[in-house]
Amino acid sequence: MSRTSRKRSTVANRAIVAGAALLLGGGGLAAVNVYASAGEGKSGGQTQNVAQSWSTISCPDPSNRLTQVPESARAEVDNELAKMDTQITEAYAKFASEKRAIEQDAGYADNAILGPLKAKRTAALDRIAIAIGRSGERPQGLESLSGCTLRADETKAGKGRGGRGGGGNGGGRNGGQGDNGQNGGQDNGQNGGQGNGQDGGQNGGGQDQNQNGGQNGGQDQGQDGGQNGGQGGGQAGNGPEASDFVDITTVQPNVQQARNGRGASKGTFTTECGRNENRLFNPDNVIVAPGVSNGAHHMHDYVGNQSNDAFATDESLAAAQTTCANQGDKSSYFWPVLRLQNGQQEADQNADGGGKEGNAGIIQTPSQVTNTFVGNPKSKVTAMPRLMRIITGDAKAFVNGDANANASWSCTGFEDRQLKDKYPICPEGSQVVRTFKFQSCWDGVNTDSANHRTHVAFADANGNCGNGFKAIPQLQQRIVYNVPPGPGFAVDSFPEQLHKPITDHGDFINVFDENLMNTLVNCINTGKKCK
Repeated sequence: MSRTSRKRSTVANRAIVAGAALLLGGGGLAAVNVYASAGEGKSGGQTQNVAQSWSTISCPDPSNRLTQVPESARAEVDNELAKMDTQITEAYAKFASEKRAIEQDAGYADNAILGPLKAKRTAALDRIAIAIGRSGERPQGLESLSGCTLRADETKAGKGRGGRGGGGNGGGRNGGQGDNGQNGGQDNGQNGGQGNGQDGGQNGGGQDQNQNGGQNGGQDQGQDGGQNGGQGGGQAGNGPEASDFVDITTVQPNVQQARNGRGASKGTFTTECGRNENRLFNPDNVIVAPGVSNGAHHMHDYVGNQSNDAFATDESLAAAQTTCANQGDKSSYFWPVLRLQNGQQEADQNADGGGKEGNAGIIQTPSQVTNTFVGNPKSKVTAMPRLMRIITGDAKAFVNGDANANASWSCTGFEDRQLKDKYPICPEGSQVVRTFKFQSCWDGVNTDSANHRTHVAFADANGNCGNGFKAIPQLQQRIVYNVPPGPGFAVDSFPEQLHKPITDHGDFINVFDENLMNTLVNCINTGKKCK
């Protein structure tokens, strides 16, 4: 984290803060972080240095708007969306390498990073609109999603999640502008303060909720980032931060289950598919970016189907080998790898999806992976259609917000306490647990959808499927890791998502044969426990 070296008066400092905010013009107010270094303060006669600390690039995700894409345009749209992810990755790499210049010059990021990125995104969004317009109604307003912002570093000064650049309606005077200009955030780290109000608050720091919040909120923590990292934290310099971890023993039980009704389907079906002992990894995602190598920009673990890569087809998936004990299950189960950030290098340290994109450290093989399909508390379930795709969680939740964040974290012996936006610090003898609960309601027609979400949905709090959707078996995955207690591990992520725990996600492609799927449904509907 760079600092200006010249000493200035308090009045001069205030003028710089105000001037920096004004320089941003109509693109939204800046979250200007003012902090004192050790020894600086009122009593010492030294003045505070002024700097802006930015943690990442925040861009709107167009896929959330693209719910109606004609089948004939799907491949072209998916390809353009994948290119946009690559554009953000490249822009983030430039941002990370030139962070000092950005912090010292308020206009540098606009000229060197955000401006060129917006131009590329504008062109890609225009091509998407044209592709859709050839076969259907051309979407309007996509160009409004072209602008990206810089997000303020959450570990500095305990501010909310700030943004600079193409913001929207949010922001407060000094309070930290929210995601893309909307909704200021809160910093729940050990030393952070909490922002005020929906739009970031007028004066930022707000309440002192945690151990050492208050006036300097989070100055000491995060000065150089995470446990092993540089400015951005983490071994690779882009997260996670110490504030992304919490002692599981301090978390209150929070798991609630819907009560079973008279027509509940209470059975279970467990399929044993190993722990990826054969270390099948790649940075592809055939669901979101078919035909695009490194479409995920992070590595995935794969169990089950052994032919899942960017170029897999329905036919190749159906003909593939499987690690599942029951050979009738050739489904693909995949998720971002977990790495131990202990300074050691993995074989992919110079590869796409690995070290080239900030995913560093030794990939951990789970100690246990359980794939269990369960029923519905209110009704019987119907068979999943073959080759259905389901994604649970959101790989971009740090930028998109938590609307689709669904993966959770816990520790063995404490699984009545589930965390969405924190990694757990487990006590000695307890292991880290990732849990994925997939959507369990289906529209009855489609095996996928344009945004890979709207063909399936979650049941409500009582277990009911709405909007005419049908209950299907719910895949519940439990993935356990034997990692050292304390911070020092993280899931792979898109580089700009900073390895935040809230970005965890799971992917599933149903390649059960018809007979085994019927057996699965019968077991669940008749209350049996089958394997």
